[in-house]
Amino acid sequence: MSKLAFAIFIISFMFCAVAQGRERVVVVAHLANQSVSLSRGEIRNIFMGGVSESNLAPVEIASGSHVRVIFNTHVIGLPESRIQSYWAQMKFSGRNKPPVSVGNIDEMISYLIENEASIGYLPEGVELPESLTILFTTD
Repeated sequence: MSKLAFAIFIISFMFCAVAQGRERVVVVAHLANQSVSLSRGEIRNIFMGGVSESNLAPVEIASGSHVRVIFNTHVIGLPESRIQSYWAQMKFSGRNKPPVSVGNIDEMISYLIENEASIGYLPEGVELPESLTILFTTD
């Protein structure tokens, strides 16, 4: 590989890393009371099967989605492999079930609209129906 080709490769890689770092995810819910506010820790707890005062039912996008990777990185704080391992242990022991899973962003929006007290995540900038409330935005 020539020096020029290598330099272009490095610059492209750095640009992609910077661009990915700017992508943000919003955590949204279908709530009767739209004055609910949740911290990152509370959202993490909900999605990892912990007890929550909010009684929100988590919904996730299927594994392999880019928005899921961003959510897991910035909110849950774990890589996909660790999360899958955790849920495998929870299911095997009968202690807990993973969140409901949908295939894509459109299915997420439809599921949230149809199920009050559900919570999910979407890429920032997606047009939201009035019935959904933004609870949290990643940095």
